[in-house]
Amino acid sequence: MSNVTLMSGEKIPLEMHKIRMVQRVNLLPAEQRLQSMQEAGFNTFLLRSRDIFLDMLTDSGVNAMSENQYAAMMQADDSYAGSETFYRLESVLQDIFQMKYFLPAHQGRACENIIAQTLVKPGSVVLTNYHFTTTKAHITLMGGKVEELVCEEGLKISSNAPFKGDMDNDKLQAAIAHHGKGKIAFVRIEAGTNLIGGQPVSMDNMRETSRICREHGIPLVYDASLLADNLYFIKVRDSKYKDVEIKEITREIASFMDIFYFSARKISSAKGGGILVSDQALFLKMRELVPLLEGFLTYGGMSTHEMEAVAVGFEETMDFNVISQTPIFVEALCDELLAKDIPVVTPAGGLGCHVDAKQFCSHIPQTQYPAGALAVALFIAGGVRGMERGTMCMQRNADGTEHLAEMELLRLAIPKRVFTLSQIKFTADRIAWLFKNRHLIGGLEFVEEPRILRFFFGRLQPVGNWPEKLVEQFRKDFGNSL
Repeated sequence: MSNVTLMSGEKIPLEMHKIRMVQRVNLLPAEQRLQSMQEAGFNTFLLRSRDIFLDMLTDSGVNAMSENQYAAMMQADDSYAGSETFYRLESVLQDIFQMKYFLPAHQGRACENIIAQTLVKPGSVVLTNYHFTTTKAHITLMGGKVEELVCEEGLKISSNAPFKGDMDNDKLQAAIAHHGKGKIAFVRIEAGTNLIGGQPVSMDNMRETSRICREHGIPLVYDASLLADNLYFIKVRDSKYKDVEIKEITREIASFMDIFYFSARKISSAKGGGILVSDQALFLKMRELVPLLEGFLTYGGMSTHEMEAVAVGFEETMDFNVISQTPIFVEALCDELLAKDIPVVTPAGGLGCHVDAKQFCSHIPQTQYPAGALAVALFIAGGVRGMERGTMCMQRNADGTEHLAEMELLRLAIPKRVFTLSQIKFTADRIAWLFKNRHLIGGLEFVEEPRILRFFFGRLQPVGNWPEKLVEQFRKDFGNSL
């Protein structure tokens, strides 16, 4: 795929698959899109699927599965205990990652719950390159706290650094010295740092982080949910791995880790999750929680049909043409927006294109959630559902004040093998129109605010009547067009 050059010189993402099944989508008129947003409490999570044209909320559980995954689902063994499906999945994972023990769970955040309950104690600290919302919630619920040690480039919107998700290992050493190893529950590396633009972590950086952790006897935990993207970037951005097979890159990463967990909804395009470990004592501690929280040890809350699809999905993840599909489409959308002078996180990462709402909506204070407001505006303008990755995703401080995010991003996720190039161009067009009319976009405020993970199901209202003004301008500029 990467060696294909067009005579015209144009750079476009080339799909290495053909479409054999489709799902109908709707593009409602702008007035109806506004009504749908009002009914959803101005929270894109609460929109109904039937009202959405292009769903770029997430890649979790919405990647397109392959024909081989659907075929594999038909051989599922539904036995409550001792299912052959479990042993097929276990064998695939052991072969790929070379880790001895596997614990199934129904999705990634269930794995985080088990890990947190096993390792986190009140007053303990988790050191990470960058947190993820559910990860942090599980740690804080157990009485721990999270410290972020991402490298300096990671918090820059515009950069040429190829691995902006790298841990600052000097800060890691300093944090261990400051807290003492006994207070540190574990060190966590997140592949494809979700909240700062899907930026990858380099092999050299992971190797050094692992060396430090093993020197101090601190468990190193790896969130592999976005591993596929990270594998792609190591292959194309690190010359040392240009000719190394994807499976060998994967095994090297796994060799650095004590705990390896994943959301299969992301990495293998099927629905489930799991934890891999090599240490028997650690395995036995976590094993007790699986029947209690998830289900028996040979299904862990997953459907056996999905487990068969997960196994095939992991095998397909070892194919460079499969894992390239999201990054090349993310890059295409980023390039379209950059050509229109729209601020996005660079270099293009995995998972999705991330628009910088701080620059886009510089007139909106962070306490009025500019990234959330931009997500609302984009749905009104084009029926495209994105996700706020900014202050709305943060937990409030203990005194009730806002914890202002370091970045205010509108994430436009690009699930694997889901969108076409024309849909990418449509999205870029509607964002460009919003950029031209960005002065019309106003802020949001909560009217119903849950204490934990408020961005999932909280309800908001606009500050003023700016959504109606946006629709009025849309009609002036586009006439009867949808």
